[in-house]
This record gives sequence, structure tokens and C-alpha cells, in this order.
Amino acid sequence: MPVPGQNSAPLDGRSRWIDLGGPTHYLDFGGRSDGPVVVAVHGLGGSSVNWAAIAPLLTDRCRLLALDLAGHGLTQSLGRSTTVAANRALLHGFVQSLIGGPVIVMGNSMGGMISLLEAGAAPEMVSGLILVDPALPMVPVRPDPTVTALFALYATPLVGRLLLSRRRQWTPEAAVKATLSLCCVDVTRIPADVMAQHVTMAHRRTKFAGTEKDFLVAARSVLSTANYVRSPSYRRTMQSIQAPVLMLHGVRDRLVPLAAARAAARLNPSWELVELPDIGHVPQLEAPRQTATVIMDWLNSAGEPAARVATAGRLIV
Repeated sequence: MPVPGQNSAPLDGRSRWIDLGGPTHYLDFGGRSDGPVVVAVHGLGGSSVNWAAIAPLLTDRCRLLALDLAGHGLTQSLGRSTTVAANRALLHGFVQSLIGGPVIVMGNSMGGMISLLEAGAAPEMVSGLILVDPALPMVPVRPDPTVTALFALYATPLVGRLLLSRRRQWTPEAAVKATLSLCCVDVTRIPADVMAQHVTMAHRRTKFAGTEKDFLVAARSVLSTANYVRSPSYRRTMQSIQAPVLMLHGVRDRLVPLAAARAAARLNPSWELVELPDIGHVPQLEAPRQTATVIMDWLNSAGEPAARVATAGRLIV
């Protein structure tokens, strides 16, 4: 679907569009026509290019598509909600429209939360889950002071809007570096060409209106969903999932503490948890080869039934 004023060239011809209540952008990373379809879902403030480093390491085995959620990447909200629930529905519509059958959903951070909720709401559409540092129910743990302060500001309507308005005055290069520095132990581990793709995306988003509001709505929705007291249904949804689940978690994640992943694994003993030493919140960017090795091993072992069901033969592209 062509969208006026949005040139796809900087994303190397991988850009695709689908109408899901409005123009919705995704990247088609290609892959095996007879392999499982993996739909990748980015985190809060992220985009489809968050999967650019790991994609070439997975496409020998899988067909990989990466969605831009509403209010993120090149998918402008245009009246659509950017809450977790609304973007879960967007993911469902994406899978239903493009594939029409089960896929493996791979989600990072907020995208992991959305992936879990989709598996709970529509188990017939999700044959397996790959959770990369997913946003999980909060647990008692000493919080990172920077992250705690940041989310407290986001939760305060006027202050959060002011903070993001000031941040919008940063250059795209500075904004990308600041965000990824918070998410990574060492941002220099991210390949230079992948960093460049993030900067390109940030440049294109400077032309969009309403991005601060979209982000704050999404951020508050994540916090509300992860709050055990306010939203116990998230934990119940996690315990209801029957599909095979691989969960990878960076040991030095500042945004979602490792303790939350360990607590989730204890409550869901069928899930496979792999801890990645000296890695932060976005292993697919900071340690793509290590992360891909874990995923490929899982696809050939505990995740093999999920891979067998999520065939690429149904892909409508």
C-alpha cells in the first residue's frame, strides 16, 4: 500500500504496507518459503528495524516479518489507540490478514507482552512464542533509579508530555543513542549499519504529529498491564498458554529485571528460560549471533512442533 510522503528506499526495499484500520507498516526480511513464519513485535518506542541485526541469522530457517505497531515506526496512529490491548488487536489482524493461520510470534519488551496476550486470546493463531526480555508482571526488586524516575515521569501526564517535547528537540542521532544506551550494556556492540537504520527511522518519524501522546499512552498501558494489583489478568493469561515458549533474558537488563523472568519461569515450568550474561534489554541488537543460536537450537528441539505448524506455505504476499 503506497503511503504519500513515505519513501521506502532507506529500508532497502523491505518495506511493505497493509491496511488494518489505517496504513500499517512492516518489514519483510524474507527467508525460506517452506519454513515457519515468525512475526516479530518490537518494544515500547521501538520499530521493525529493532530486528535488523538478527534477521539475517534466522532467515535460513524461517520466513521473518516484523510489524510496526500503531504509533511506532512508520505506522502512524491516525486515530487508532496505541494501548497494549489495541496493539494486540493490530497484531491479530496482521497475522489473520497475511497468513491466516498459526505463526510463531517473537516479541521484545512491550512486544513480548503483546505476544503473550495474543497467545492467550487467540491460541489457534500462535503455535509458539519467542520472548526476548518481555515486559512481565512486576516483582519486588531493587529498581534501577534512572528507569524508575523515567517511568514515574511518563506516568505524570503534564510532566511526561513536557519531557518528551524536550526530547523531540534532540537530533535523531542523539535520541537513538540515548535510547539504545539505556537498553544495552554496551551500545557499541550494535552493528554500525543497524544503528544507521535506527537513525533513518528516527529521521522519518520527525515528520509525524502526535508521537509524544502516542508514546505516553503506550507507556502507561504497559505499566498498568504489568501491575499485578491492578491487572492480575495478565498473570492468569500467561499461565493459560499451552504453546511452546522460549524466553531469553539479558542478565543486566535495566528495564525488566532478571528476577521478573525467573518468577515467570517458576510460575510456568514448561517455559524454557535462557539467561544471557552481560547483555541488556535488547539481546537481538546487542548480541544477535548469540541470541539467534539460542533461537535456532530451540526451533530444532522443544520448539520444533511450533515450527512445523507455522508453515510459510500460507503466507499471502
